[in-house]
Formats: sequence, C-alpha cells, structure tokens
Amino acid sequence: MIFPIVAYGDPVLRKKGEEITKDYPELSKLIDDMFDTMHKSRGVGLAAPQIGKAIRLFIIDSRKMYDEGEEEKGLEEVFINAQIIDEEGEDWRFEEGCLSIPTIREDVSRQPKITIQYYDRNFKFQERTFDDLTARVIQHEYDHIEGILFIDHLKPLKKSLLKGKLEKISKGMVDVNYKMKFPKK
Repeated sequence: MIFPIVAYGDPVLRKKGEEITKDYPELSKLIDDMFDTMHKSRGVGLAAPQIGKAIRLFIIDSRKMYDEGEEEKGLEEVFINAQIIDEEGEDWRFEEGCLSIPTIREDVSRQPKITIQYYDRNFKFQERTFDDLTARVIQHEYDHIEGILFIDHLKPLKKSLLKGKLEKISKGMVDVNYKMKFPKK
C-alpha cells in the first residue's frame, strides 16, 4: 500500500512520536508499505509522522545519495524507538528537502557523525555510529519523530522568506508526482 505523504501544516508533523513494542499491529506490513511509499515518492527517508502516525519509526535508504559505484557507502535500514546518543564533528552545510515540504530545498547545518541506539526491523537492539550522508539522512528522519522539521534549523529571516511557500504547501497549492494528504481547513 502506498500511503499519501502528510503535508506541512498537519499537526502530526509536530508531535513527538510515541515508542512502540514489537507487537505493534502489523508492524512488518507497515514497514514494507513505508519502503514502497518512500521509493514511489523518490525519497531517501520516511518517518511514520509523514504518513500520519505519531510513533518512533523511520526508514532510510541513503544509497541513492551516493555517486554511481559508491552506493555501498549508503544504507537501507529501519529505525524503531531510536535515540541519538552522540553527535560529533564540525557542522557542515548541505542542501536538504522533505517529502512533506515539497519544492523547498535549503542548506542545513548538521554534525557529520552520530551514534544512535535503536531497534531494527527484527526488533534487535542496535547501537551504531554513522557518518557522512547516511548520518545526515538519519538526523533528518530522527528530527521527524521528535516533531522537528528541517526548516526549523533555518535562520529566522530565511524562514520568514519561505512563509508564503509554506502556506501554499499547507493549502495543497503544490504540484508533486506522489500522493499527498493536506491539512484540513
């Protein structure tokens, strides 16, 4: 099943996700459907709030972020009940976008290395360190389960310049090639 992507302005995107257990209803199907949705939308990550579920679940496939022949530097993974426990390194700016905020891409500063604890698809506990573009994709999706959007990392002036575009997105006045769900008026 392909889920519609929840658009900017929907309150679910601002909720901190709740932890889930391994007996969460149809968890495996939900994960499969999230991957199908992410790939159909041509994204590199997708968090449960982006499909209307305020839970601590996100997926990534950062292999698309790397040049041809370097895809092995990337990762396809499921993150359940994730907690970033360390971020290190000098901030670096990189252009980010978001399926929930289409047509807007902006440079965001993030640290290049993270250590994260999470449960994988099989609910096996993991503690791993990631860097480079994979770390960035994880940080972006992790923000979603914390109720944070990439535009929250922008300077106030930049955010105010985007206000009109954001309002149009929340009203459904945006052209995308994937299904979206817009906030009710």
